[in-house]
Amino acid sequence: MNTTIDSVVHIVDDEEVVRNSLAFLLGSSGFAVRTHDSATAFLQVAPSIKNGCLITDLRMPDMSGVELLRKLREADALLPAIVITGHGDVQMAVEAMKNGALDFIEKPFSDDVVIDSIRRAVEQAAAQVRSDATIEATRERLASLSEREAQVLKRVVAGLPNKTIAFDLGISPRTVEVYRAGLMGKMQAKSLAELVRMVMELDLDLDNAS
Repeated sequence: MNTTIDSVVHIVDDEEVVRNSLAFLLGSSGFAVRTHDSATAFLQVAPSIKNGCLITDLRMPDMSGVELLRKLREADALLPAIVITGHGDVQMAVEAMKNGALDFIEKPFSDDVVIDSIRRAVEQAAAQVRSDATIEATRERLASLSEREAQVLKRVVAGLPNKTIAFDLGISPRTVEVYRAGLMGKMQAKSLAELVRMVMELDLDLDNAS
């Protein structure tokens, strides 16, 4: 269960007995756990969480689980989340999923159901961390390009041939090839297709490369 090592499961529930029970169950299963006694308390720390997931009750005194998810989304701090719902709250749980919840668990629930659901959430959290790291690394590589390399990159991604790029920039096709080779190395792209996919998937802003 190596995905549990760096990820923290955040338990949000106003009932101490429920918090402690879930914390014991998940801790015994190898998960790192942190508990929060209210949605408000969790919201204060949520923006600083870099690798974690959330399990929260739907009905809490300060705000509902649905409202918590909405506020997390508004703060761009939404984590892979699982909501716990009581009998008759399925419609509310579905609303939570529409607001970003990964799964919902109905009470009473078995230990295996909770652990399996949390494992999926932790794996998604770890995947998001890897994705974020990849995006940041690509942005750093883009920033390392010279102005001319950025101009060539913009045109390469647009599908322009070397001769057209050379005409646009007032340089020779051979010089364009040199800049292409240089930017491919800086961007760590093994092929032109990989370079194009890297830029398009990350929606990088190349507008400043005139």
